[in-house]
Amino acid sequence: MTHHDVDVLVVGAGPAGLTAAGDLARAGRSVTVLERWATVNPSSRAFAVMARTLELLDARGLAEGVLAHGQRASQIRIFGDARLDLTHLDSPYRFVLITPQTNVDAALAGYAQAQSADIRRGIEVVGLMQDEAGVTVTARTHGDAGPLMRLRAKYVIGADGAHSTVRRLVGAEFPGTTLLSSVVLADVKLTDGPDDGLKLGNTREVFGFLAPYGRGDADGSWYRAMVWDRGHQVPDSEPVDDAEVIDVLNRAFNADVGVLEISWKSRFHCDERQVGQYRHGRVFLAGDAAHVHSPVGGQGMNTGIQDAANLAWKLAAVLGGADDGLLDSYQDERHPIGRRVVLQSGVMTRAVTLYPRLARAMRNLLAPRLLRVPAVRDAMAGSFAGTGLRYGRRGPVGTRATQIPLAEGRLAELQRRPWFVVIRERGADPVAVSGVLQAERTDNGPAVLVRPDGYIAWTGSSAGEGWRDVLRKWLPTLAPADAR
Repeated sequence: MTHHDVDVLVVGAGPAGLTAAGDLARAGRSVTVLERWATVNPSSRAFAVMARTLELLDARGLAEGVLAHGQRASQIRIFGDARLDLTHLDSPYRFVLITPQTNVDAALAGYAQAQSADIRRGIEVVGLMQDEAGVTVTARTHGDAGPLMRLRAKYVIGADGAHSTVRRLVGAEFPGTTLLSSVVLADVKLTDGPDDGLKLGNTREVFGFLAPYGRGDADGSWYRAMVWDRGHQVPDSEPVDDAEVIDVLNRAFNADVGVLEISWKSRFHCDERQVGQYRHGRVFLAGDAAHVHSPVGGQGMNTGIQDAANLAWKLAAVLGGADDGLLDSYQDERHPIGRRVVLQSGVMTRAVTLYPRLARAMRNLLAPRLLRVPAVRDAMAGSFAGTGLRYGRRGPVGTRATQIPLAEGRLAELQRRPWFVVIRERGADPVAVSGVLQAERTDNGPAVLVRPDGYIAWTGSSAGEGWRDVLRKWLPTLAPADAR
């Protein structure tokens, strides 16, 4: 018999890795997380938590805690007078939450540990070999040439970032190009208090972006700033002076923005890249290991968390006896989303950094008008927030079930248990099935079967056999009495 140390080995303790680890452990699977760095990084690039991600955090009992440490922005000011209005989102969270990624990481780490995931920090992966029965991973203490350790897992998730070791070890190419160089992130304290929006200022030569973290003290408030100067393109290793950040912000907004203090700053470049395949046998890539893109739009952390939520329940189902082919749907569902995010972020970045005067004038003229059209506004807001993204092209299957009104409680509360949910029609009798949660909807919609990640898998009549047929694909252990 083949020995396995764990069901799933997760490489990387960022948002994607911790989400996957927590979900798998919650589903009763043994999980070990290997993180290269011995201590938690006190600073991070991500700062925006979108509505769909907040829904996923809510389904894990984490949303309230994260919301308590952030600032809600209900609109985003972009070109000219154009504003992306989030107050019409089809979600309980009609805003983007501005909070340092460290707060999200801490919540997800607590979740994973509470579910008994084993998180080992200071351990780096150096080798990986897979066979028909599992994957053998070779690792060592980071920065130590001492003895190697070997771990055996049935599956491996590479969530180890843009410079992924797992991606390199499976031989996956990461095609793409550099989009912007010499972008600077900084945490800045400004004299004015935060408003309810994210602010973008730009000229032909520079852009500046400000996202409010919340009120600081009597002197001012903290913001996450992102700045770029076409005329100052230097290597990532070039130190960032406070004067550079202040100068670009003032030029971008054509005013003295009132910088009082800068607590942290970092220079980087952003690429547009995506692997062709998210699955490599028993190894899966998620988050930045699978796709990177411009930070404009704040999609990176959110897309990684949603990758993990999609993959984890499928791995748990296959470990429970479901057909291995279910795992191919991770590629089918998430790769198009990743491609769309890369494209969307790139379009926004190119629009911000337009240089020709005529093109900028047309952008400033058309964007406000388009965003005042409700259909355009809602489509753009839904795509930005993640609530408008779906699996499949038409019909309710593949859409979120979050907003279905229930006779008792909310779907997010039910989904804190990692099970499928059958939502019956209004007035329909309970169905005879065990191992599945049930609820009754209060509107006139059909019965639906909801996947553990919150997306609709089937619609129809709860009195029929359709939902059982679908459910049996993922729950082969369904009792004979339940399968009738």
